[in-house]
Amino acid sequence: MTAARDTTLEEAIRIRETARQLVSPAEIRAALDRMAAAAGEVLAKENPLVLAVMNGGAFTAVELCQRMDFPHELDFLHVTRYEGELVGGELSWRAWPDRDLSGRTILVVDDIVDHGEMLEAICERLRGAGAGRVYVAVLVVKRLDQPRVRLDADFAGLEVEDVYVFGCGMDYKGYWRGLQGVYAVASGHDNDGVGADCSGDAGAGDSGNTGDSGNGED
Repeated sequence: MTAARDTTLEEAIRIRETARQLVSPAEIRAALDRMAAAAGEVLAKENPLVLAVMNGGAFTAVELCQRMDFPHELDFLHVTRYEGELVGGELSWRAWPDRDLSGRTILVVDDIVDHGEMLEAICERLRGAGAGRVYVAVLVVKRLDQPRVRLDADFAGLEVEDVYVFGCGMDYKGYWRGLQGVYAVASGHDNDGVGADCSGDAGAGDSGNTGDSGNGED
């Protein structure tokens, strides 16, 4: 286990050293400011429950909540795919809000969305639990060649190209979630490994990186 862990650590260091920055910390802060302002126009009088999709969505959820100067509550959920599948497959619901959701306005927050399958599943389950309006906020939207098959976010920060990215909640094999900018894995390393949380489409779950280029929802 120690040898494997050391190998992963060395790889994570190499990935960070060779990565290129796609989005600067200043651009991230500006995107979060825009998202919070847009959310406020819709949700300021709704007393929303903000649900961070763990693990990747925690960064964006906390940053948004710090900017949303109106009443809201914060909780979390955690969902992954069984058997480490990245696209399709059955979902494993690891954590769910332990509270009454009936009639509640919900803001689901994640780090990244590509096809949106897992976020759509989260929204469907929330509606099935009696939630009222369900909104989705994501910091990063993948710019895909084909149309998004499921869901578009109500509040989105910025777009990035369809490559394996990390930082701002997104990880590389569990590392680098805390970086304040968004970085792309250097060409040739794109498929070295999927984020440790294997999030499915966005983030949902632990936004690891999925798909051909990496990155998807946890």
